[in-house]
Amino acid sequence: MPTRERCLVEVDESSSVVRLTGVLDAAGADAVRNALLARLCDRPGPMVADLTGLRVADPVGRGVFAEVRREVADWPAADLLLFDPAVAGFGGADAAPADVPAWPTLDDALAVAPLAAVLTIELAPTVGAARQARELVATGCQRWEMPTLAEPACIAITEMVNNVVAHARTPMTIRLAPRDSALRVAVRDHSPRRPSFAGLAPPTRAGGRGMLLIDTVANRWGSTPVPDGKVVWCVLRPEDEAAALG
Repeated sequence: MPTRERCLVEVDESSSVVRLTGVLDAAGADAVRNALLARLCDRPGPMVADLTGLRVADPVGRGVFAEVRREVADWPAADLLLFDPAVAGFGGADAAPADVPAWPTLDDALAVAPLAAVLTIELAPTVGAARQARELVATGCQRWEMPTLAEPACIAITEMVNNVVAHARTPMTIRLAPRDSALRVAVRDHSPRRPSFAGLAPPTRAGGRGMLLIDTVANRWGSTPVPDGKVVWCVLRPEDEAAALG
């Protein structure tokens, strides 16, 4: 009985390119999703998936690229683009997964995937971690001329980091980047336990208000499960623009 050819994901450590070869079907979709998310966790900036040696066998396999792109849409400095010789031109064709920009040459894909403005730091789960994270946020807001976002971003990052210190208790990666007029902030840790928010906490409850604070200052927030942990992220906008967006 023939052995099913698996989809292999090969990472190029020197660039933003990830090469996929073999056959991508429903059985291999989760493994490919996890491999792409792991790489996006490790390296900031847009990632180009090279599909030259890949055959997509079914709609589930085809949809994994759009799923990953949706998952990282609000991460700082993260995106997924495709290099697929089967694509006729910019914007893709029937051969390209929907909702994922695709280009017929690698040079074309790389030309629109420059390393974005981003700040990142690795922190241990210690008492001083939140202070170091706030210093990074202050630096970013000053560098990117976002002074009105410094205070709410410091509130959000403090709660995100303290949650890791108190619950995950693992090393963490802090990343922030601007996009348009918004600031995107993320904390990646190595615990699968995801944060939850059930609304206002009763006044008699001690603690448990961290996610409420994030929900109050951020335009939106969420968490993404990734291999060996999760990414908790939030998007902050100036008050006037956030109000206009509803």
